[in-house]
Amino acid sequence: MIRKIDLIPRSVKLFVLLAYDLFSLGFAFFLAYFIRLGVSNLEFNQAEWSVFITVSLSTMLLFYFFGTYRTVIRYFNAKATLKTLLLLGLASIIFYLSGILYDAFLPRSVPIVFFVISSILIAGARAGFGLMLGKHWFDKRTAVVIYGAGKTGQQLASALTSASTYQPVAFIDEKSRYHGRELLGIKVYSANNIGKLIKRYGNFKILIALSHVGPVRLKEIIATFEPHAIELLSIPSMADIVSGKQKIDQLREVSVDELLGREPVTPVAELMHANIKDKVVMVSGAGGSIGKELCRQIIKQGPSKLVLLDVSEAFLYEINQELNVYINELNVDIPLVPLIGNVQNGILMSSIFHTHTVQTIYHAAAYKHVPLVEGNVIAGISNNIMGTYEIAQAAIYCDVETFVLISTDKAVRPTNVMGATKRMAELVLQSLAPRDHNTRFVMVRFGNVLGSSGSVVPLFRRQIKKGGPITVTHPDIIRYFMTIPEAAQLVIQAGAMGKGGDVFVLDMGKPVKIVDLAKKMTHLMGLTVKNDENPDGDIEINYSGLRPGEKLYEELLIDDHAEPTAHKRILTANERSLSWPEVNVILNDLNDAMRAEDVGKLKQILLNAPLEYQPETHTSNKEDKPSVDKSNELDNTLEPILP
Repeated sequence: MIRKIDLIPRSVKLFVLLAYDLFSLGFAFFLAYFIRLGVSNLEFNQAEWSVFITVSLSTMLLFYFFGTYRTVIRYFNAKATLKTLLLLGLASIIFYLSGILYDAFLPRSVPIVFFVISSILIAGARAGFGLMLGKHWFDKRTAVVIYGAGKTGQQLASALTSASTYQPVAFIDEKSRYHGRELLGIKVYSANNIGKLIKRYGNFKILIALSHVGPVRLKEIIATFEPHAIELLSIPSMADIVSGKQKIDQLREVSVDELLGREPVTPVAELMHANIKDKVVMVSGAGGSIGKELCRQIIKQGPSKLVLLDVSEAFLYEINQELNVYINELNVDIPLVPLIGNVQNGILMSSIFHTHTVQTIYHAAAYKHVPLVEGNVIAGISNNIMGTYEIAQAAIYCDVETFVLISTDKAVRPTNVMGATKRMAELVLQSLAPRDHNTRFVMVRFGNVLGSSGSVVPLFRRQIKKGGPITVTHPDIIRYFMTIPEAAQLVIQAGAMGKGGDVFVLDMGKPVKIVDLAKKMTHLMGLTVKNDENPDGDIEINYSGLRPGEKLYEELLIDDHAEPTAHKRILTANERSLSWPEVNVILNDLNDAMRAEDVGKLKQILLNAPLEYQPETHTSNKEDKPSVDKSNELDNTLEPILP
């Protein structure tokens, strides 16, 4: 109700208030005479009418000049009530004096009764109304401003007005022909008036109601409002609204991928189909963030069978249940085979490939969290390097057609064990690629994906909802980001282009400063950052320092010799590789050190291998940090390792 009153133009509200006051003064005037004289003796001549006109006009003028009509009624407090009573007392004196001036019949008690009645009707009514609103006796809905005054915005406004949660108070639209006009009783403003709206309505949410808007345009819209620390919500997709899955007023938070979004490139159908259509496909690590999305994208391409492999029973159950629902929604018949297994078990992998006649493998099973792998070196090497070797050998043995490794930007000049293991996994596949077999090995390297497990995005969101602080490792740290669906599509397409031993690099766009991401996420949730410039802010940002093996920035290429491909966002990297005998020596050394549980030796082997692995000296653990002979470092890097 409060918001509906707010929507009434001020000129209309002032007219209603003036009319009410005039009625109240007239009612008090005549009722005072009636109480004093009774009906039989009530008679008015010109003198009494002159008194009435004088009292009414003078009271209205007093109210006007002393600001009574500038007071917002729902904030009518004791001070405003006392002022109104004083003005009505002055009006009663004017009542008495005008009676003498016009020689009217005016008993002395009439102005007193007039004061009492007018005080109840005017000051009392205002105070009571303000009290009821202050106690929330009326429904107080959340104010919202709708961005987009078109058909979608108007439908949203109608839906919200009839509900009980949100109250539209204004439209914002780009089209100047709408500015200053009203739609459904709601005024339309330009985006330049956002400051004016904040001043008028205080805290409100902005609902983006545009049926067709690209990621780049949406990013621009979000950037317009983000600095004002206003919570942004968006309507569901039009496809979901039309299909009946969701209603137009089922709002959702604006996601970070929309904040950082870029225009997607339409996938090349031939590349998406090449390794999947009517083939038996397996995804290792199917329960992980990338694995799940790969499964969703693969199902769309119509494989004859999809094998789901994961070492976690819980993750495997979850993705199997989700994909069964997804298959039913798509109304397709694709058998799912959920299998619990570890890629380090080469015999099991061979059995799976042989039993199900697997033709394409997307190998996403890896330990990826930098600090965890840094503290679990043996497990990281065993899974990321030896696991890749075992599943690759099994693929060769069973004549799997295509094997695609999901790699990472952390494999480029790694400063941590995780990155070094992924670079070594690339070298393992590159050394196997030219040997005599029928399996084509492809590696795809990309950076961080938004919303994946361990990503800063869900972490920041949880910290903001708890009231902070947000933890950032370093004020200058930057990262590349890509949405999970785009990454999965590009992985599939890159896998179709490789001839064998190729390393593909995905175009990740522009890097993002993590502290800026934290600030933008805070603003998008309607909160402000607490710092020296804004000590009264809501959320504080703390810097914890770089974690073991963490870089300030990541790279995607070891050198600049990358070449374009048939896809504008996929490059092929021409980087140094090793022969199988060289790789075999390194693998044997790693196996010996793992059996001896010698972490220092394992790190030394990774340092000596041509991975360009250089652990950050300020973050390495002193206990197991291997000693490095800098004078011999170049020789160790370039000297071939022979069996």
